[in-house]
Amino acid sequence: MDARFLGIAELAGTPPAAVVVDVMRAFTVAAWAFGRGAERIVLAGSLDEALALKARHPDWVALKDGPPAPGFDAVNSPALLRSADLGGRTVVQKTTAGTVGALAVEDAPLVLCAGFVVAEATARLLRSRGCDGVTFVVTGEDGRAEEDLACAQYIAGRATGAGTDPAGFLRRAAESRAAAELTEGVREGSHPDDVALCLELDRFPFAMVATVEDGLMVLRPYAVPSD
Repeated sequence: MDARFLGIAELAGTPPAAVVVDVMRAFTVAAWAFGRGAERIVLAGSLDEALALKARHPDWVALKDGPPAPGFDAVNSPALLRSADLGGRTVVQKTTAGTVGALAVEDAPLVLCAGFVVAEATARLLRSRGCDGVTFVVTGEDGRAEEDLACAQYIAGRATGAGTDPAGFLRRAAESRAAAELTEGVREGSHPDDVALCLELDRFPFAMVATVEDGLMVLRPYAVPSD
């Protein structure tokens, strides 16, 4: 498999397959939302779009980065979402990096959103689709986020069927700038358990596939058959 690792600003053209990685915390949160029963996640392009969608659909659950804000129901924290009852609900998510990265590759034939919590399912889906060329979108820190790059490289290794040891990749993520900021409480709208939850390898058995539905980028869980 030919794997490329690019920041959002480095993207050019439409890749045949894209894996958008945001470990801390967008796509860890997305996985937890599905784990708590959410039916789908609409990836919003802006805070105004997220609020407009919420206004049109009051029963939808809107979440964002940072501290709580009027119009939003939740913040982008896996720990703060893990006890929510989202059975059958639609979630609207707007984050600084993850949702931006997914929208940047929305025209790709296959778009997966990932973090460590869905790493193996994501790799298994890439294997099952026989993807020869995959662009991994490293969303954080203009493509330099160590936790996202480590996760992307781990998934790429697993997608080839290699017996990749996760320990070193998880260590890189644990020592990343994002992990330090979350641990030290620098980022608003966080919880002390967020880092540990973001580093919980293969917590969920599904991959997350994003497609355009009625003009919206929609993320859904996808149960990947065993190899």
